[in-house]
Amino acid sequence: MLKTPLSILDLAPVRQGDTPGDALRNSRDLARHADQWGYTRYWLAEHHNMVGIASAATAVAIGYVLEGTSRIRVGSGGIMLPNHSPLVIAEQFGTLESLYPGRVDLGLGRAPGTDQLTLQALRRAPDSAQDFPHDVMELQALFGEPAPHQKVRAVPGAGLKVPLWILGSSLFGAQLAAMLGLPFAFASHFAPEALKPALDVYREKFAPSEQLAKPHAMVGCNVIVADTERQARRLFTSPQQSFVNLVRGARGQLRPPIDDIDAYWTPAEKAHVSRMLACSFVGAGGQVADRLHGFIAETGADELIVAAAIYDHGARLRSYELLAQTMA
Repeated sequence: MLKTPLSILDLAPVRQGDTPGDALRNSRDLARHADQWGYTRYWLAEHHNMVGIASAATAVAIGYVLEGTSRIRVGSGGIMLPNHSPLVIAEQFGTLESLYPGRVDLGLGRAPGTDQLTLQALRRAPDSAQDFPHDVMELQALFGEPAPHQKVRAVPGAGLKVPLWILGSSLFGAQLAAMLGLPFAFASHFAPEALKPALDVYREKFAPSEQLAKPHAMVGCNVIVADTERQARRLFTSPQQSFVNLVRGARGQLRPPIDDIDAYWTPAEKAHVSRMLACSFVGAGGQVADRLHGFIAETGADELIVAAAIYDHGARLRSYELLAQTMA
């Protein structure tokens, strides 16, 4: 049994030479193994117009993973609510909850998860994120018990009370999660700078709700474990390359690992990417476990959600298996 709950954040990475179908099949295979290894949740994320991420139709991908697993909770990390009508999301996740009761999470973010041009293609207003708090409360109401004369209902969805999470990388999400009494997941796997202030705000301002009696903070981090530190460091060069390409505005598919990351990035890019990936734990099992226990103690995290953009699927499975073993 894992002492601190561990969960998985999967961007369904499309490797160079693979198709989105390959990526989604690998995701389901990883989830099936994670189900056996004791992980608590398996979350997929909504991104659009990105050739390296296969989970744009997030509810569909979640259903595919749910069908291939039996125990683990599966959900969104997250659904970018400004891209959607709350009613449509209530119907989608109400359908998932009806088919797989007690196993569905709905994590919500307010970023578009894409660029402005793609946002126009999604037919959403550029300022739709301003309605995020209202949209979250509308979604809560749609999952609640319908009023006697309520004319618009989510079918399925009404009365199912699918658990909501607020995702964030700033103080805004922390404040909203606290105000609504919802669990909070912080995206420190790519935006670690506001982690401590956000957790402090969330815990200080938390108001108990019907869903949650006390604060529950899940903290994101990158973890890559291998049999040796050298192997793990080499595997880590795949996500490092992805973040460099993000900085360069040259998004692409997940690249294979390389022997010398310093030959790939400039000193300025190294400094920028290293700040973004500060919450990363890379090495052999024992050393990673020691550092993660320190991270949990430092943040007071109730749960960790782990990302591992490893190119080789077998090495990715091995990393999550070793992590579960060493953290047990």
